[in-house]
Amino acid sequence: MTEVLVVVDMQNGFITPETAPVVPTVVDLVERWEHTGRDVVFTRFLNPPGSPYERLMHWTGFRSAPENELIPGLADHAARSFAVVDKVRYSAFTEEMDQLVRRRGWTEFVICGIATEMCVLKTAVDAFERGFRPRIVTDASRTYAGDAAHEAGLALAARLVGAEQLTTVSALLGSAHSSATV
Repeated sequence: MTEVLVVVDMQNGFITPETAPVVPTVVDLVERWEHTGRDVVFTRFLNPPGSPYERLMHWTGFRSAPENELIPGLADHAARSFAVVDKVRYSAFTEEMDQLVRRRGWTEFVICGIATEMCVLKTAVDAFERGFRPRIVTDASRTYAGDAAHEAGLALAARLVGAEQLTTVSALLGSAHSSATV
């Protein structure tokens, strides 16, 4: 199978009043995706001392647990997923991810998580620039920066990777279900 679900940075420290409503949608998507037999990869953002986030933005969050741990509702899913990729940048495309892509032959990346205008968008753009098809699940992505930033991220995604790469859980699972049973 050439599709992989990439669940971006669903970590305790990113769950705020703005992002909390997306948690059940992401959990449901992951559970239903697992039933298709396709691979799932989770990412986890880490912010080591001396990072560009610290040096240029003066931000020192996400250095330790529980802030940088995956949320409890996804911990069991992550434990049985194909991989959990730690990253110190916006994009999921680390050296480890690039190796996994080569080994598994993934060419389509279904992306959801936090934050729409940052890590989700950058992962989609990096997939696109590598010649792969990224699809952002719009109703399974959110940002702690609020609705305007979420919508801005989706508008940029439409411009950068194509509006047809934006999907919803219901549209995705309809096509995933039909292709899985063919």
